Amino acid sequence: MRKIYLIYISPPPVGDIMRVHTKRDDVIKRLARIEGHLRGVRQMMEEDKSCPDVLLQLAAVRAAIDRVSRLIFEDHVETCVTKAIKEGTGESAVAELKEALARFL
Repeated sequence: MRKIYLIYISPPPVGDIMRVHTKRDDVIKRLARIEGHLRGVRQMMEEDKSCPDVLLQLAAVRAAIDRVSRLIFEDHVETCVTKAIKEGTGESAVAELKEALARFL
């Protein structure tokens, strides 16, 4: 006769799931806007728009990318790093974060 074992794994709190998906959805929407904005910059170049106008739009794209990067960084610290610290693996999570920041900056 086979024994069947049932393991109950409690789901994460609903608030955490909603917060993560909300941030994720926000990042995805922002990236889509940035993608559209960048296509507009390419079109400006194809239409031979003035260089200062193109540079202004590129500065706007860069600022938008910086905002998305900040959101991802904040979310990582609030979720992944915090979880790692609670689980006792905080040192490796912080080292990984420092390495990612070094590449990013």
